[in-house]
Amino acid sequence: MKTSLPQIETERLFLREISENDVYDMFEYASLPYVGPVAGWEPHTSYLYTRDVIKTYRKKPFYGQLSVFAVCLKSSKKMIGTCELHSYFKDFKAELGYTINPKYWGKGYAVEAAKAMIYWGFEDLNLKRIECCSFTNNTQSQRVSEKLGLTYEGIRKKAYQLYDGSIHDLKCFSITDDEFYEKKKNFEI
Repeated sequence: MKTSLPQIETERLFLREISENDVYDMFEYASLPYVGPVAGWEPHTSYLYTRDVIKTYRKKPFYGQLSVFAVCLKSSKKMIGTCELHSYFKDFKAELGYTINPKYWGKGYAVEAAKAMIYWGFEDLNLKRIECCSFTNNTQSQRVSEKLGLTYEGIRKKAYQLYDGSIHDLKCFSITDDEFYEKKKNFEI
């Protein structure tokens, strides 16, 4: 498997493989107590912790997984979040994940980056299905799935164990390749 990701441009963003140069921008939002827990990860406690997370992301291809994209503003080159297709099964399926710095919430960046991920997943990775799940209380993420036109599939009971040991339900959405190609123009970047 390749160890690097393509660079993808959208109207306002460019997506590129995350690098250790992103430590400070990532820590800016990953250290906030209300960001990580709603996405399933513990708030970052130091720059070193964030650096180690980035190193782990970059090693994912060596385990048959895709690395993680840094979401960057074209206008300033600032890294404002991440997006990825994780839980990847080659030529079959993956799960869409994204995190955006709260300073940039409400501007459509998560939807824009996610559209690019979905397009890449079907057009270049030959996926048949992309899922997107969130904790039932993460209404912002669910709203992104709705804006993307993903199909609501239901709630997976006791589907996720958080870093603190607590068990949570997940609200799940998806899109198949057939659905994607029916509405492909909505995902063009």
